[in-house]
Amino acid sequence: MTSGDGADGGRPTADRRGVLRAGAAALLLGAAGCTSGGNPRSAGTSPSPPTPEPPGTRTPTPTPTQTPTPLPEPPLWQPGPAEIQPDVKRRAVELVAALGAWPPGGQGVEPARARVAALGLPPALADQAGPLAPAAPEASLEVVVAQYGGILADSASVLVVCRQWTRGPDGSVAEGGTTVDVRLSRAEPRWTVTELHPGVAGPAAAAPTSAVARVLAEPRIELPPEAAADLRSGTVHDSVPEAMLRLAGPYTLSVSVVRTGHPLDVFGTSRPSDHPLGRAFDVWRIDGMAVVDPATPRQLVESFMRDAAAAGSYNVGGPVAIPGAGNRFFTDDTHHDHCHVGFTF
Repeated sequence: MTSGDGADGGRPTADRRGVLRAGAAALLLGAAGCTSGGNPRSAGTSPSPPTPEPPGTRTPTPTPTQTPTPLPEPPLWQPGPAEIQPDVKRRAVELVAALGAWPPGGQGVEPARARVAALGLPPALADQAGPLAPAAPEASLEVVVAQYGGILADSASVLVVCRQWTRGPDGSVAEGGTTVDVRLSRAEPRWTVTELHPGVAGPAAAAPTSAVARVLAEPRIELPPEAAADLRSGTVHDSVPEAMLRLAGPYTLSVSVVRTGHPLDVFGTSRPSDHPLGRAFDVWRIDGMAVVDPATPRQLVESFMRDAAAAGSYNVGGPVAIPGAGNRFFTDDTHHDHCHVGFTF
């Protein structure tokens, strides 16, 4: 018997075969532990299952709260140094701002009455706010301009042209605006407000005329909300938008009033105004310069007035007296702060 012929020689025994199989299995398992991404994992280990949380201990994921868009906060409009009776306009603007703007929770008639009373004015004026006080939890207001609808020794009409932003119950913000005819009478120590006439433009026509559509799209014509609504309503004669377009060639126009919000009669008379008839418009700024501002060249204002007449207006008013023009041009205290452009049709 050779040394290789013993019981363990030549062929592995059953015990050795078991050891070889175990070693091969270990090698295979070790190879399987390398992922295709090259991140090694210890052979023979696996992630421990998560420990379940006891019932009622899971913290719910908080729902993010969305901060509502803040409403614009424009400064309160102030009259300039060249105004006639500037405190009359200031008084009208203070009242309109008190009625047309309020903080969250300040809506409703009673809070509005309190804000009016704080100005030293009759609280019942809040009952005349109309579209200036829509049902909204919050509102802010910008006075675009305050121009005279009429100014006499003891009474006045101030047309307060506004933009307004209101927040809906769902937090959304809507933009609108109106023009308010504020009537005042002389009193001491300050003029007092006797009544309000907020404008309410009619609904938009089915389709604007070609001239109106061009005016609404013309960047050289600036329109406040009520004036734009007047044009859309179809209640304005085509002579008005056609003249606006003609004047927008050489000038940039800032329109204040077209139809709605203007007194029905020429202030202090029984003569019907052309505005409510849809046959006039007012311009308070030319080429970015206020008509009432003494720094605005008078030559510019006179040129505009003459061009308005050339555009078809029979009745042009403003702060400049144009000699030798007959009855076609006029000037007075009411029109020291804007140019009036009226038509017969």
